Amino acid sequence: MRVPFVLDAARLDRVRGVVLGTAVGDALGAGYEFGSAPLGPEGPEMIGGGLGGFAPGEWTDDTTMAWAVLDVAATGADLRDEAALDAVTARFVAWAASGPPDIGIQTRAVLGAVPAGAPTAAAAVASARAVHERTGRSGGNGSLMRTAPVALAHLDDPGAAALAARRVSLLTHHDPQAGDACVLWTLAIRHAVLTGEQVVRIGLDALAADARAFWAARLDEAEQGPPARFRPNGWVVTALQAAWSAIHATTSPAEALAAAIAIGDDTDTVAAIAGGLLGAVHGAEALPSSWRALVHGHPGLTGEDLADLAVRAVAG
Repeated sequence: MRVPFVLDAARLDRVRGVVLGTAVGDALGAGYEFGSAPLGPEGPEMIGGGLGGFAPGEWTDDTTMAWAVLDVAATGADLRDEAALDAVTARFVAWAASGPPDIGIQTRAVLGAVPAGAPTAAAAVASARAVHERTGRSGGNGSLMRTAPVALAHLDDPGAAALAARRVSLLTHHDPQAGDACVLWTLAIRHAVLTGEQVVRIGLDALAADARAFWAARLDEAEQGPPARFRPNGWVVTALQAAWSAIHATTSPAEALAAAIAIGDDTDTVAAIAGGLLGAVHGAEALPSSWRALVHGHPGLTGEDLADLAVRAVAG
């Protein structure tokens, strides 16, 4: 069991903001994914629709997979442990088998090959490796989009958070760049929850030297040009750059999410990634209340339900 983490009111708001920001960004971007609806001059609204025919305010696979991680973390489990990873895998597989309206091609392939009767982490990691070896690629954004809850499970230990982020990523994404992206974003979220600071480079030292140089250059690039440059953004590197560029170019969570969605392409995922860090920095109360009130999704939860799980994940 993890040691419970003591929260003051500001940190508590930021803990809640991590998952509410993810869900709000996801649901807000869902209606515009891959040009499924035009983005008007008034900015994004929770229109629903999108590739999965979602209801207004309904989150997609991004938040559903984050919920699977969060739900296990809320039991007090250590996300580095095999038993915890087995439990996350079981939730992933059950959801994938239910016929979700929107699921990534790579994620579907990986989880579809995991035995439904024995959905272990080892089986998922092996399947992810096999998909990578068969296709020659597995660097999509599907593990980055769900990494935010990992930070909440390991607020007390950055090393544990980094290792857990990489291990959770490996359940579906064999490519080391996917794991590196999850480490960077998880440690940035962790730091933001604890301090309120927006420091995306805080995790660079947790990477190997060559990866550290690569990601430092990519973050520099994200800060030097307009967010619209980072399209398409299905690759984990470009997705992280798109999210960070949208945050860096704006001053409030609502503006940043609008900028993330205006980039286009995988709008729900980029906005979900951005939302996790935005909520960690600014807190749940900084997100528009109308958006927070409307978000809901699989498995029959509201945004407040996610926020309650977030607090339990930190409390251990």
